[in-house]
Amino acid sequence: MIPDTSINIRPATVEDIDTILRFIRELADYERALDAVEATPERLRATLFCNRPRVHCSIAELAGEPAGFAVWFFNYSTWLGLHGLFLEDLYVTDAMRGRGLGKALLQHLAKLAVASGCGRFEWNVLDWNRPAIDFYESFGAQPQSEWVGYRLSGEALRAFAASGVESDPDGS
Repeated sequence: MIPDTSINIRPATVEDIDTILRFIRELADYERALDAVEATPERLRATLFCNRPRVHCSIAELAGEPAGFAVWFFNYSTWLGLHGLFLEDLYVTDAMRGRGLGKALLQHLAKLAVASGCGRFEWNVLDWNRPAIDFYESFGAQPQSEWVGYRLSGEALRAFAASGVESDPDGS
């Protein structure tokens, strides 16, 4: 890694939507899932830049140019009784890798988690992504092999939500 002192991490703004979408597509392509991307500029505007966003984006710049991003949100641990910070996506453009941007983004989020009183900072990594796994483990991150992730999405999510006891999804 070649550290660069011109790295800047900043909150994304609505003007970054096209860059964020480009990063999402590049990451999806790397993860062999480009055809699964459904994000649009309108969806990003509605979720990242609304009055009360529940998800956030940080942009990493090198010499003033966007070179990567992190998309994250706060979750909650009932066992700790504390919030946690969950990293949804971390991406640095291929041309900018090896310059400390990924580590700078992770350190930025770790500092944010500590400053926010979070008990955990967590993320997932694809089991075949050995470069990322080695990178994470190089600074002490530990895999959580006792947990198996599950997901409901698309039609299965809609069908499950439509079945069962009627309730108000807002909890009121």
